[in-house]
Amino acid sequence: MDLALCIIFSSSLFVIFKLFNNYKIQTLYAIITNYFIAFLFSIFFYNGKLNLIEITEKEWFIPTVCLGLLFLTVFYITARTSQEIGVSVASVASKMSLVIPVMTGVLVYKEDISTFKIIGIVLSLIAVYFASLKDKTITVKTGTLVLPILLFLGAGLIDTSIKYIQTTYVPKNEFSLFCAVVFGSAGIFGVLFISIRSYKVPLKINFKNVLGGVCLGFFNYFTLFFLLRALQNDVFDSSSIFTINNVAVVLFSTLLGILLFKEKLIPKNWIGIGLAVISIILVALF
Repeated sequence: MDLALCIIFSSSLFVIFKLFNNYKIQTLYAIITNYFIAFLFSIFFYNGKLNLIEITEKEWFIPTVCLGLLFLTVFYITARTSQEIGVSVASVASKMSLVIPVMTGVLVYKEDISTFKIIGIVLSLIAVYFASLKDKTITVKTGTLVLPILLFLGAGLIDTSIKYIQTTYVPKNEFSLFCAVVFGSAGIFGVLFISIRSYKVPLKINFKNVLGGVCLGFFNYFTLFFLLRALQNDVFDSSSIFTINNVAVVLFSTLLGILLFKEKLIPKNWIGIGLAVISIILVALF
């Protein structure tokens, strides 16, 4: 259930970014607002006592603050990719990065990996490639092609970092507190960035930006929360979780792109979807 909810909330993020473009919402301001909203959700769902000094003394505090900066950067790249190239390409680029945390799980955490699971992981990479192909009549600026590459690397680093910090430092009862530090630090870094930039571009409070950030923050918080819970399950190891989650998000976000934004699929995209389904079955069952 945790994994299914993570997939739903994660897929919704790509749709929200696309809607930002449609409704002329300024992405950077909405993203920064989103992190403070997600921070408030994290504090609300934390059952322990809050002591700022104790929090800063926890082993996971400094790595988590750094993770917050990475969150802000990759989230902005995700938004740019969704808006300039498309929802399906953004989801594929970020979720194709599953190879990075999967290999980390095998090499660092010595997780078992069967022949069927290896085949499933390879098929998942092929699947996301086919799912990302566009009709030749659709043109994409050459300069924007660097966005999916940066998104691939950044998303893989985030997933790997989450797994490492969650496994090494963070007990289950501190998940919400961990989320609060990630989101809070990302928001603070964002405020610092726009404050510095305000010397050239004056700040303007816009209700649409705030409303977009509130919506994004809700989905963003639960995406991370349910991913952390899914990684704690006793049925699947992290390599399986990341593979199933990432491929399923590609499938679901592609479906949403078709239904909501009339994005068209070519035959190779359907091949990718079929391979994705097979890869999920191999990874989940074997």
